Amino acid sequence: MFEARPSFLQPASAGDYRELARRRLPRQFFDYLDGGAYDEATMRNNVEDFRRVLLRQRVLRDISHINLKTEVLGQKLAMPVILGPVGLAGMFAPRGEVQAAQAAERAGVPFCESTVSICSLEEVRANTSAPFWYQLYVMRDRGYARELLQRAHAAGCPVLVFTVDLAVVGARYRDVRNGMTGISSPFGKLAKAWDFISHPGWSLSMAMRGKPLVFGNLVKAMPEAQSLPAFRAWVNAQFDPAVTWNDLAWLRENWPGKIVVKGILDPDDARTAASLGFDGVVVSNHGGRQLDGVPSSISALPPIVDAVGDRVEVLVDGGVRSGLDVVKALALGARACIIGRAWAYALAGAGGAGVAHVLQIMRKEMEVAMALTACTDLNEINQDILTSALPATGMKDAASAGIHGVAGSRVDYAEISK
Repeated sequence: MFEARPSFLQPASAGDYRELARRRLPRQFFDYLDGGAYDEATMRNNVEDFRRVLLRQRVLRDISHINLKTEVLGQKLAMPVILGPVGLAGMFAPRGEVQAAQAAERAGVPFCESTVSICSLEEVRANTSAPFWYQLYVMRDRGYARELLQRAHAAGCPVLVFTVDLAVVGARYRDVRNGMTGISSPFGKLAKAWDFISHPGWSLSMAMRGKPLVFGNLVKAMPEAQSLPAFRAWVNAQFDPAVTWNDLAWLRENWPGKIVVKGILDPDDARTAASLGFDGVVVSNHGGRQLDGVPSSISALPPIVDAVGDRVEVLVDGGVRSGLDVVKALALGARACIIGRAWAYALAGAGGAGVAHVLQIMRKEMEVAMALTACTDLNEINQDILTSALPATGMKDAASAGIHGVAGSRVDYAEISK
């Protein structure tokens, strides 16, 4: 049973769960989940540019049976959605990564464990039966990175998601303003303490369910970093800015399964990943959390799909908030979508039940979008279901959105954010 709220009796969307998360989490954790880099323009465009992609509604077709099943990187999925890696998810709800992985398993979709999760690989493995993915950052300590890969392989992870856009940490203004990067003044410490006290539901649940600031995958690497400022300092010291494409041969030598390179925004980088034999790429700007002022993920997707063709599987993340967004991404060439904030909001707002509910919502939204674009199977989704027709606001919007062509034609969204 979902908790009743003054504004709604039950959450109906990922946006509703965002509101529940905002109410429940202390500010620094909500800002960490909700915020982006610099002025957050790219983060906003990730969402807004999905809205600019318009669907071509078709009627009087037999849509009595809708099939969402697919296969991604050799794994059968009940729908083309993956729960992406979200750092510190175990701070949003007790044993958060385990709860999310269990919800993903019930929904028939993969969960991806973050390097900086609260729950360890072994804890997630012990509490699930379906294989889950693992995400790795580039670390200076290659010995410890190798150990993490060995642990992920022992846990049965079939896919490694290698994040390449975090050689340096983006400038995230919210983390500075709310004290996540460290506060030494008495007033600042008092304000942070009040932030926790004023969210008793979260504080009590975390206090009663284990040690929330033990980073399960990194205990041996940073046993002393059990505070957020210390964790931030460790991250800054460990992420390796000297890594190049030439270093990735090491990764292949130490990982026997599938490898997906996450953080690709440029077609040339996508071609390089394909030429080096990686199995997939994730078109991603890290949710707008790294470099502001870069293209939205959905606008970067079509040129990358064109660049790599069928040589690698192309996934996309950033701004995916609904099943409608998933259908749009598939129409523009993605194999599947990775969601992050959508499931993390739900976890923060209602635990594992919230994650399961968001996945149910997205499934239903996909079914409706497919039915009303006359698609009964995922392989029928392509650019033919898109239209360049615009709302009644006029042609001025066409220029600002960069949308060209006539209704029913193939649409060029490459310039959508310019």
